[in-house]
This record gives sequence, C-alpha cells and structure tokens, in this order.
Amino acid sequence: MESLLLDGQSLTLAQIEAVALHAQPVALAPQANHRIAQSRSLIESILAAGQTVYGVNTGFGKLSDVRIPDGSLAQLQTNLARSHAGGVGQPLSEPESRAMLLLRANVLAKGFSGCRVELVELLLALLNAGVHPVIPEKGSVGASGDLAPLAHLALVVIGEGEAFYRGERIPGSEALKRAGLKPLALAAKEGLALLNGTQAMTAVGALAVARAIRLARLADGSGAMALEALMGTPAAFDPRIHDARPHSGQKAAAAHLLQLLHGSEIREAHREHDSRVQDAYCLRCMPQVHGAVRGALQHVRSILEIESGSATDNPLVFPGPDGSTEGSVLSGGNFHGAPLAYAFDYAAIALTDLASITERRIDRLLNPDINEGLPAFLSPDPGLSSGFMMAQIVAAALINECQVLAHPSSTGSIPTSGGKEDHVSMGMTGALKLRQIVEHAERIVAIELMCAAQGLEHRRPLMSGREVEGIYKSIRATIPRLEQDRVLATDIDALAAAVRAGAFNAWC
Repeated sequence: MESLLLDGQSLTLAQIEAVALHAQPVALAPQANHRIAQSRSLIESILAAGQTVYGVNTGFGKLSDVRIPDGSLAQLQTNLARSHAGGVGQPLSEPESRAMLLLRANVLAKGFSGCRVELVELLLALLNAGVHPVIPEKGSVGASGDLAPLAHLALVVIGEGEAFYRGERIPGSEALKRAGLKPLALAAKEGLALLNGTQAMTAVGALAVARAIRLARLADGSGAMALEALMGTPAAFDPRIHDARPHSGQKAAAAHLLQLLHGSEIREAHREHDSRVQDAYCLRCMPQVHGAVRGALQHVRSILEIESGSATDNPLVFPGPDGSTEGSVLSGGNFHGAPLAYAFDYAAIALTDLASITERRIDRLLNPDINEGLPAFLSPDPGLSSGFMMAQIVAAALINECQVLAHPSSTGSIPTSGGKEDHVSMGMTGALKLRQIVEHAERIVAIELMCAAQGLEHRRPLMSGREVEGIYKSIRATIPRLEQDRVLATDIDALAAAVRAGAFNAWC
C-alpha cells in the first residue's frame, strides 16, 4: 500500500480511517522536514540567548511564572509527560490510538511546534510498526487540549507507559524493543509539543463520525425496505417537493430513496388501489429527517478535517523569514476544543433523532394495529410465538440512553489548574458520548433491517426495488428468516457487526 505523506495539511476522514483501520503506512513529506527544522532552530536560539519562554524554560499552567534552570530543561519535559499521565478507564481502541498518533504527527509536521524531526519520525515509526500506546479514555477536559490522553501517548515515546503490540498489552519499553525502535529523550519544548492539542477527541470523533455518515445512508436503505413492507408510497420523495425546499441533504436523501425503490413490483401492485392519501411521518418525512442528519454530519466532518491539519499546541513557534532567528514564539489558545465540542454535541443530537425515527418505523412494522396486515410482531404464530416483540423494546431502551447521552457536554465547563485554565471544552466527553450513540444507532438500524426483511417476505412473490432486494439478500446472508421464536440478541449483534463492517455499503 502506498504511504500517506504527512505535511501538516488537513486529512480527510477517509485518510484517517485508512491509517487507523487498515494500517496504511505513513511517511513525512520532504517539505515538512524543512519547516520542522526551522522552528526547532528558533527554539535553540532562544535557549542560547537566555530568554524566558513559556513551556520551554518555565513551569506549566499555574506554575508558568517559575523559571527552570537550563540544566533541568530535559527533565522538565519528562516530568510533564509522567505527571500528566493520569488518565483512567478503559483504553481507547487500537484504531483510535493509531488515529491519535497520526493526527499528532501531522500537527507537528506543520512546523509550528519547535520539536525535532526525530520526534515526528518516531511517531510515524510507531504507527508503521504497529506499536499502539495504551491510552485510558477518560481524564481530558479538552483544554489545554487532551493533556492526559496525549501524556499516555508520550510515555511510550520515552520508553515508558504501556502499549499494545501484536495483540499483547506490554510495557512501552518492551514494545519498542520488539519493534526494533528506540525511545527518545525529550528535549526542551518537546513534552509540551506532544501534550498540548486536541488529537484524542479528534481521533475518537473522526472515527465515530465516519461510521455515522455511512449509517445515515444505510438508514435510507432500511427505511426504504420498511416502506416496501408496509406498502407505503414513494410519492413524498418526488424531486419537485425537494427542489421547493432545496437543502442539499434533503435532496440527496430523497434521490437515494427513489433510487433504492426503483423497479418495485410491490409499489405497482397497490398503486391503483391505495386508499391512503399519505404515509405516517416516519415514512413520509425520511428525506427531511435523514437529510438533516446528513447536513449535520457534513458540517461536523468539515470541522474535523480542518482540525486534522491545525496547529493546536502552545506556545506556537513562528520562524522568521528564510528561517532566521528573528521569529516569534506566541502563546495562545488553539488547544481549546470548543469547535469540536460543539460539533460532537450537534452530531449526537442528530444521530439520536435518526435512531428515533428508525424506531418509529420498527414499531409500525410490528404493531398489529398499524402494520398494514402483517402478522402481529411479525410472528410466525402470533400468541404462541412473540416474534420480534422484544426487538422494538430493545430499540426503545437504546434510544432512551441516546437521549440521555445527547445532553451537551460542551456547556459543562469546570475550572482547572488552580483557575489558570478557567474555561474548558469537555470535547473528549462529547467524542466518547458520540461514539456510544453511534454504536447504539447501528444496533437500532440493524433491528430495522431484521424486521423489514421479515416484513418484505410477507409481500412475496412481489419483489421490492432492485437495490432494496440487494440489501435483503445481504441480510439473509447474515441471519436466517424467523421461522419460530429464537434468541434475538444473536441476530441483532450479527447484523450490527455487518453494518459496522460495511456489508451493505454496495447498496447504500
């Protein structure tokens, strides 16, 4: 596989996934080497001149007014990594750890961090060798960046902490040794260059949003199948309706639904005798709701991709013209995760509503009062068998949890670091909540696929739209038809895993 060259520019979600999930190799672009070297040269000249610069030869946060002797500057950076590695909870997944390594290396490649080229090269070597730092998922307030998670990453760089290597959790020093790598002794500014930034929340959020974008398209597919099983009408997807309210996501969802339903024999069979003027909102308003979700996710995607190529540490190092030593080292607040925190809360709300409208279609498929003549709960023998009754209950439970998780974390700032860091983003909390909502929404869409496939079989021998039939075949390749009551948890888990693995991507 061709290497992804990092030069500090924005990365797409697809590029982040390629490295995080599929182990695409990475390398430093030649032009990045020059920029990194220039910013490092400025740091060296500042030290030589005896100037005082935050994070280079001072303490951190509330301790920024403490000047550190030149002989202790390396120890200062090592102490920073050790002292800030206070994360708790379950470790991030290996793909999330890989995404963090990728994003941090890319930020350093911009040449505004004052680190050495060797530091960036080691981060890339960790990625290429499959050394994944063990990073507890909790402990970041999202300003001054993701300090605790990035500190755990930094520990492996200096040969400490823990790492996953070839499926085994081992000391960081041992992981480096097995991979043929050597730890790096941090020089002035380099510990801070590793710790200040938003790469933990960006990594978790980027992988979650990429899944959510695919899920929003698949919800069109599961919804189209439910509409067919319920003998609904695609009239509400007429492009004239959506041209009259031209939100791009709405228009795309309507066009996708028409594409999925094209060639439906079921629709033709009841076109002339359909007494209903219009369907329930959960069917009729799919373009409006699914489309709004698409719009929200595209907005969040743009923020993540901007962030992936943004300098987010502090202070930032700006070399002078042609690399002269007349540059500037400026303290600012690019580590503050507000843009991401707001975006994750927005995505969480949108995904929760997508799950909600999906559950309403599940209920219509199962509820004998409104399911257009389908068996009660799609049971093979209603009464003796409960069919999919519990499937809707499980969906309701998951949605309730999503509704709780959709409460914004970005409004919950708590002052830290002795009041010096008195307003924080809580962006990492938002990313973790979003990841959980995506997982729940995947299961809810899986439940709709399971129920809609069973409902579709009650309309045989009539066939649904050609692409809906493709989705149906993929479902039946994963789970069999319900002939008698069985454990549904196995089916739901299998379909949710298929959703995550992209089993339906060819159709959606």
